[in-house]
Amino acid sequence: MVIVNLNKYQILLKTVELGSITRAAEALGYTQSAVSRVIADLEREWDMELLTRSRTGVVLSSSGAALLPYVQAVCNAGRELEEQVAELHGLTRGTLRVATFASVSIHWLPAIMKEFLGRYPGIQFDLVSNWEFAEVEDLLRQGQADCGFLGLPAGPGLETYPLFRDELMAVLPLDHPLAKAPYYPMERFREDPYINTPEERDLEIGLIFQEEGFRPNLRYTVNDDFAALAMVEQGLGVSIRPELVLRASSYAFAAIPLERRHYRRIALAIRRGRSPSPLTARFLECVRQWVGEHFPAEQGDGV
Repeated sequence: MVIVNLNKYQILLKTVELGSITRAAEALGYTQSAVSRVIADLEREWDMELLTRSRTGVVLSSSGAALLPYVQAVCNAGRELEEQVAELHGLTRGTLRVATFASVSIHWLPAIMKEFLGRYPGIQFDLVSNWEFAEVEDLLRQGQADCGFLGLPAGPGLETYPLFRDELMAVLPLDHPLAKAPYYPMERFREDPYINTPEERDLEIGLIFQEEGFRPNLRYTVNDDFAALAMVEQGLGVSIRPELVLRASSYAFAAIPLERRHYRRIALAIRRGRSPSPLTARFLECVRQWVGEHFPAEQGDGV
């Protein structure tokens, strides 16, 4: 007989998500031994191995992988029940799972969360930050996040709510001869050493050079926006970064528009096919209001 224990299931899901019993314990506020005991209890109760352990962490066994969608469904149903109860109590409690990417996590979410918690102080946030929009999309489709910030266009299975046009800027050393120019000529990318990030992280930037029909003078590839800015500060080359990444940066650089302006479009998304929960709907309303108040000129879908 399978006994439903949502807390145990949630611990299992967090362990799978993070690939580590230790990290899951830290994220959930438990001891490592407590999380290990929960996993062992589930394996004993279901009479099967759920996780395969190694020196680098844990991964799902074949049996665990087969059961994972059902565990996720049970946890999602439990959360929906809790949210409906919370709605009847005026959203005095509940947990909102938000998937996001780095620049929104840094520059938007703290202020949005503060405003939302001012209205609904009993709500808890569970934030999952990823570098790639595709990872955010996967979390939404799998039901592991209630809503997520990502770039447009989004893949199938998602309902999107456009929020913001984020201009892609040329980022130059302060002593670059074009640092104070009105724009950066596209042909100049053939000459200046270019600092790149992987295309899967910044698809919009890769598309710029596809549209222009040439490749830049690629000299460096880094995985982090701030590493790219640090290299620009040292005069190692130029780059293209979204304006949102550049806000309140501690690095010294010049940022000017591209000769032909380009944007990335940021949206909030939910899984398609079902209405958002009351809590998610209130958060969506709060986000759109906050963006409209703080970035009225840049709001829209960017088309």
